[in-house]
Amino acid sequence: AFDPERPECIAPAGQGGGWDFTCRSVSKLMLDQGLVSTPVQVVNMPGGSGAVGWANVTSKRNDDSNVFVATSAVAATMLAQDRYSSGPDGVKWLAMLGADSGVVLVNQDSPYNTLEDLMTAIEADPSSVVAGGSSAIGGWDHLRYLLAAKAGGISGDALRQMRWVQYDGGSPAVTQMMGGHLDVVVTDIGEIAGFIESGDAKALAVMSEERLPAFPDVPTAIEAGYDMVGYNWRGFYIPAGVAQETYDGWLEIMSQVYESEEWKQTAEQNGLTPIFRGGESFTEFVEDNVVNQRELSKEIGIIQ
Repeated sequence: AFDPERPECIAPAGQGGGWDFTCRSVSKLMLDQGLVSTPVQVVNMPGGSGAVGWANVTSKRNDDSNVFVATSAVAATMLAQDRYSSGPDGVKWLAMLGADSGVVLVNQDSPYNTLEDLMTAIEADPSSVVAGGSSAIGGWDHLRYLLAAKAGGISGDALRQMRWVQYDGGSPAVTQMMGGHLDVVVTDIGEIAGFIESGDAKALAVMSEERLPAFPDVPTAIEAGYDMVGYNWRGFYIPAGVAQETYDGWLEIMSQVYESEEWKQTAEQNGLTPIFRGGESFTEFVEDNVVNQRELSKEIGIIQ
């Protein structure tokens, strides 16, 4: 079986974030389960929302069979906006092991009780609703908010008039919303689950394919009639120049990690829904993400 000599996971961000968590938790499980015989070294390589790690792997380590890199929906956004040093085919996409679902959140006393209530208000006057989350304009939280609107038939000028405020994370955004500074928050549900559980905020919809076991009462956007999903998926890529048997070996290791009870527990404790896509289906999924986000980024004027 494939057994890398000096396995290394690059987290293209600082310690404590999502990519760092993805690298560390998966690397530990690989060793615990005997899928690798040498402990995985985790290397933090922050910069440019993953651009520094991407450039390092694609230019200097393109045939290194030891290295795998944590990635997420953020990478698809960066690729869609041409902010990495090459396109999606600059690497080999390996697998995703889980996803944090986007959520549309309003205050407990908000006049909006359904996603349709909210979208009807936006349609009537796009600038009347102030939304926010943990990404900049054109970032993933903002784009998935717009994708929901687009699925409801809002387009062109109206999309560009929709208001968005950036915060340092989902929790600060919810706190501002509770203070009356925002009408809506769109972010990962894992980060702000406590506000829903405490009743301080109400979730209008989750952006997942099915209802989340932790929040069985919250409908999906799809159920509400908006055909879109907004996952912040967590996964890995490896260098494009490695041999097919290396790729297959890493894919097998990732599949085994995913199948373990330990991963299911780790994922759910961290607000992730365990979802597996590997190999070709994952590659196509990422490429579709990039295409959809590129169209949307053009429509709202983020890129030409």
